[in-house]
Amino acid sequence: MTIARLAGSLAYASIVTLMLASSTLLAGTQTHDDHGGALSKQHNPSPLENELVQAVRDATERFKDVGRAELEGYALLFGCVSGGDFGAMGMHFVNLALVGDGEIDVKHPEIVLYEPTPAGGVRITGADFLVLAADWDAKHSAPPELMGQLFHLFESPNRFGLPNFYTLHVWAWKDNPNGTFVNWNPDVSCDAFNPR
Repeated sequence: MTIARLAGSLAYASIVTLMLASSTLLAGTQTHDDHGGALSKQHNPSPLENELVQAVRDATERFKDVGRAELEGYALLFGCVSGGDFGAMGMHFVNLALVGDGEIDVKHPEIVLYEPTPAGGVRITGADFLVLAADWDAKHSAPPELMGQLFHLFESPNRFGLPNFYTLHVWAWKDNPNGTFVNWNPDVSCDAFNPR
């Protein structure tokens, strides 16, 4: 890896780490996803949701082996993200090159989500599609969406000092009783997380 590429990767890692950290703090301020600590009734995905979930499964099947994800440029950047009563997002394996390309492609998620297992391994739970709003908006006239599912926009200025960004969680490998595209999953836990 060249020095310039490494420096760019570190810059994107800092931005992504801040964004992932803010997700924990934003849980109390979101209106679209905010389900508090209470569980909603079982979510029944629509046909379009099912189509998107299947597309994400197809794109991430090979990443059931986290080693394969690492070989393809994904790296754990933020430990295990837990939201207390909201549940957790789990472990974010981020591909910085994809974060930096300003595009969204269902076949190439920017982040693959995992949860730690009691035996010390990890289990895939889904994917998180993420793009900086400035990068996206420079090339597109409409906000991002995947197969009809709109991304969540977090605007700046905000109390966290972050730039605008769009994000969409897809719980393709683990059911979320609060919804397929909700940020927090009450059935995901960071209790078994042990940093390497």
